[in-house]
Amino acid sequence: MAEIDQVTQSILEKIDDAGFGKEGAYNLRYNGYSLCHGNTKNITIKRKEDGKGMEVHISGETKGEQVHIPVVVATSGITDEVYNDFYIEDGADVTIVAGCGIHNSGCNDSRHDGIHTFHVGRGANVRYEEKHYGEGEGTGARILNPKTKIILAEEAVFTLDSVQIEGVDSTKRETEVILGAGSKLFVMEKLMTHDEQVAVSDMEVRMEGEESSAQIISRSVAKGKSVQKFHPKAIGCAPCHAHIQCDSIIMDNAQVCSIPEIDAKHIDAAIIHEAAIGRINNEQMIKLNTFGLDDEAAEAVIIENFLN
Repeated sequence: MAEIDQVTQSILEKIDDAGFGKEGAYNLRYNGYSLCHGNTKNITIKRKEDGKGMEVHISGETKGEQVHIPVVVATSGITDEVYNDFYIEDGADVTIVAGCGIHNSGCNDSRHDGIHTFHVGRGANVRYEEKHYGEGEGTGARILNPKTKIILAEEAVFTLDSVQIEGVDSTKRETEVILGAGSKLFVMEKLMTHDEQVAVSDMEVRMEGEESSAQIISRSVAKGKSVQKFHPKAIGCAPCHAHIQCDSIIMDNAQVCSIPEIDAKHIDAAIIHEAAIGRINNEQMIKLNTFGLDDEAAEAVIIENFLN
């Protein structure tokens, strides 16, 4: 059984709230290869022959189980591209805990591109938690470019909880979702950028089945000279419901661009979008100051509550 070094363990503690352990169904990808993995009776992880990913098979007997599939890049100059396919059978109930952390102490860029495809069966309930994090004293960039495709069968439910904590210099997220009849999508995207970091998120949600629904909420904080761009798009091809909400706090000399888009292709497609960008509320600052917090501490409290 492979040992986990101190740097990797520290990163795992930041990107896996539930706690990564070598038990149950799990796979730890480290510097471009699978360091260790395990299966359960209901969940099987198969490594692809080319080494560039895995297949995760989740049976319909799965009820309340978790799968942990973190990625750690700890060597400067690595470009790691991985293709993961998830097959979730009808009626399964599972939480998939993912996330990627990059530790870059060198002068070359380190990059991870995770391409994930989810095939979700009828009536299945899937929660996908993903955290991105970067660290290291090197001058090389920490780059993360996730691509996610989700295909929901009838009555399936998928919750996507995506968080970018800190330290990621550049990220471009591409998400595509196709909803079948009666299926439901819940998205919560949280993001913080600082210095000269750049973050782009493009999302297309197609509601093709009758009475399908989607709720997309994005919250972000932009500091320093960082740049953020959000482009969520909801397409209603049948009687359906969708709500998009993008809220951002802008600070210093940052830039935030929010472009929620709705496209109704059916008379009974009901889609709503909202977007708000603004600075920290002065009244909130003053109130916290009266409780003895200085401006820096007050800002931290406001941001933490906004993102939680």
